Amino acid sequence: QVQLVESGGGLVQAGGSLRLSCAASGRTFSNYAMGWFRQAPGKEREFVATINWSGRNTYYADSVKGRFTISRDNAKNTMYLQMNNLKPEDTAVYYCTARTYSSGSYYSGEYDYWGQGTQVTVSS
Repeated sequence: QVQLVESGGGLVQAGGSLRLSCAASGRTFSNYAMGWFRQAPGKEREFVATINWSGRNTYYADSVKGRFTISRDNAKNTMYLQMNNLKPEDTAVYYCTARTYSSGSYYSGEYDYWGQGTQVTVSS
């Protein structure tokens, strides 16, 4: 079992920045590829970014490419999502997730563990 706890969400004005963190516990963190998904009210959960076990390979949704950066520190069992130039359409609950493979995935169904989510609200 892997437990995931997100933090760092909040209210920010458009153009601002936030950094989300995801602290993992329970199993060897470096065995897992990780990802971020988000869900806005009335919408389906959507892919944001993913990172492989080593941190060398990252992939992003087109909507966040160039603004968001995913990273991980295996020594600290923590993953991050740096979000810059935030837009009102980025408002959502952001979820941290892990899968028992070395490479990441775009698909939520391919992840095994999920955090409880953290709210990000961007005002215009």
